Amino acid sequence: MNLGGSIRINKFGVFIITLILLVFGYYLSTGRSRSTNYAVNKDPNKVNLRKLLIGSIQAAQHGGIKVVEVSESPDINIHSKGKTKEGVNDPVTDADFRSHCVMMNGLHRIFPKLNIISEEDATKRNCPDEKLFDLDPTVMQENSNVPDETIDIEDVTVWIDPLDATQEYTEKLFQYVTTMVCVAIKGVPTIGVIHNPFTKITTWAWVHKAVSESLNNLKKDDDVKNPIVIVSRSHTGDVKNIAKDVFGVSSRIIPAGGAGYKVLQVIHNNATGYIHSTAIKKWDICAGNAILNSVGGKMTDLRNQEILYGDKEYFVNKHGLLATATETTHELYITKIIEQKLLI
Repeated sequence: MNLGGSIRINKFGVFIITLILLVFGYYLSTGRSRSTNYAVNKDPNKVNLRKLLIGSIQAAQHGGIKVVEVSESPDINIHSKGKTKEGVNDPVTDADFRSHCVMMNGLHRIFPKLNIISEEDATKRNCPDEKLFDLDPTVMQENSNVPDETIDIEDVTVWIDPLDATQEYTEKLFQYVTTMVCVAIKGVPTIGVIHNPFTKITTWAWVHKAVSESLNNLKKDDDVKNPIVIVSRSHTGDVKNIAKDVFGVSSRIIPAGGAGYKVLQVIHNNATGYIHSTAIKKWDICAGNAILNSVGGKMTDLRNQEILYGDKEYFVNKHGLLATATETTHELYITKIIEQKLLI
């Protein structure tokens, strides 16, 4: 054993190790910087709409994770909120509640003074400890050119639907199920997010600013000679009769679940219009309204009045709705409805 020998240091090896450590350190520091930049709200009385869009997308997606998790459990714990005006059962499940908790608390952790209205606000249950989210700009596609814009937070109302199409969810008709977030500015629907937890497809839009990739190059069709009208399968009211009276017996009626799903069918030209003839909650329709506004479509009530979503507005839209992918189609449809005195 040669205890008196010298140790030879490979200078090139030291250089490589040092370089790796420097690169790793830089990655960690920039990662923390990005996270901090997107997570910190410097002025609680202001809100950056780019960050709020990112947070809204993440809230819908994280709520969706809870929806899927509960669907895989032995008991989704179905309860009834009561009956609708049409006499239809209005169910609620553990999925509605857990999605509400992660969506509401996730947004409030980042934007503490944000005014959020959720379908499940009235619940008496305490939210469990859930892993929340930090803002991650990668939820938008890389080529999204989304501007930074800051406004007074008092002008913003956020509407959350933690689980749209709960009835269909209990029947395992998951294609209709969505989680939704809508940002209204002074009552006007401006940012909308509709996420299907089971297909993992997220559709979002910021009016006049940016849209998700799925909304690029949409097919527009003002030819309504053969109307295809999508209606609620569980809250039909007299909407089927209205559609036949307005568009004739040759019109095709598609029953479907979930307001978010039905709006997307109109946007993607699978239906020429979405009609709802009875009262509907604003958290069901705000996100779809914002997305329609972003792609040249239109949504009004059946009296042709714009639907407002301010924090002082009543949370029920009482006079039904008409949603179309183009303003031309909307004008034609609403004119027929008004002429035939089919208002509610």
